[in-house]
Amino acid sequence: MNDSSWGAPSHAGYWAPSDGGPVPGAAPAGPTYDAHNAQQTRPMPIVPDVSAHGGDQDDDRGAARLGGPLFRDESPTAQPHPAMPQNPEPMHDAPQPAPAPQKKSAGRDLGAAIGVGVGLGAVIVASLFIVKAVFVGVVAVAVVVGLWELTKRLDERKGIKAPIVPLAVGGAAMVVAGYVRGAEGAWVAMALTALAVLVWRMTEPPEGYLKDVTAGVFAAFYVPFLATFVAMMLTAEDGPRRVFMFLLLTVVSDTGAYAVGWRFGRHKLAPRISPGKTREGLLGAVSFAMVAGALCMQFLIDDGMWWQGLLLGLAVAASATLGDLGESMIKRDLGIKDMGTLLPGHGGIMDRLDSLLPTAPVVWLLLVLFVGSG
Repeated sequence: MNDSSWGAPSHAGYWAPSDGGPVPGAAPAGPTYDAHNAQQTRPMPIVPDVSAHGGDQDDDRGAARLGGPLFRDESPTAQPHPAMPQNPEPMHDAPQPAPAPQKKSAGRDLGAAIGVGVGLGAVIVASLFIVKAVFVGVVAVAVVVGLWELTKRLDERKGIKAPIVPLAVGGAAMVVAGYVRGAEGAWVAMALTALAVLVWRMTEPPEGYLKDVTAGVFAAFYVPFLATFVAMMLTAEDGPRRVFMFLLLTVVSDTGAYAVGWRFGRHKLAPRISPGKTREGLLGAVSFAMVAGALCMQFLIDDGMWWQGLLLGLAVAASATLGDLGESMIKRDLGIKDMGTLLPGHGGIMDRLDSLLPTAPVVWLLLVLFVGSG
């Protein structure tokens, strides 16, 4: 018996009859066909109904494609096609839905950042206007914590072991000396701190001595020495108002840069150093700081003039931006995002001192030139 007389099984599971055979869908009872006159049938390809399955579903389980085997002329000996999957792969020329627009993100927890900022501001202002010595202590504590964060990151990321003990003791002494003895006291304390770093490191093996003491002297200058200018501002008769203006202008400059840059920033200021900073943000910092400087010099500082405040605001915006970029250079070299995690939403103490430290000597000098040392 020739098996071809039965006909080939179709794709749907039915037996396709030959000449005048049984009803489609029912198998014949026996070999009643003439094998010589029967025409061999071939399976009919099933063309999938794309509209029934949805043309934009993403499925990678081997669905039929346009131009595939179902659309070619097949020979009678071709094998029947397997059942089509339920979710065919989408056609490449089908229109894809447009992605939803993404909202700009501030990059930090703004709620925590604002809460911590308000808390720190309250402590600083209270200590500033109640007892000057308490504020000097707050500055000294911030300096010691900042030194600890900086030296810890240098050790973790670069293997540089700047001696923290002489730095912490010398840094606190530097701030107090600047308040008590002015610039002369600050310079003497700076020199003694550098010498202490050199001697302290001699108790360790000589390997890495040069890089360790170099980093130690840099840290002593970068954190406590620059902070002594805040203490020296405080010694004037209107010292609390001078320090308050210094803090306010720096915060206003940073706020203006952030607000304008986030909303209108298009052109990068220094993409290799800080990709988030824009030229529009710098203009915002300058504008905000100059307006705030004019108001502060006119109404807060004795014998101050509004035009002096414009120059002071411009200088603050420039020094605060350079300080922020300098800190970003350090963090990029270390391969870190923040110097610490002490302040939620802000990072570490050094992440808040980055624009304040280089701005302090600028404000101190301009105030001495404009209205005297007080």
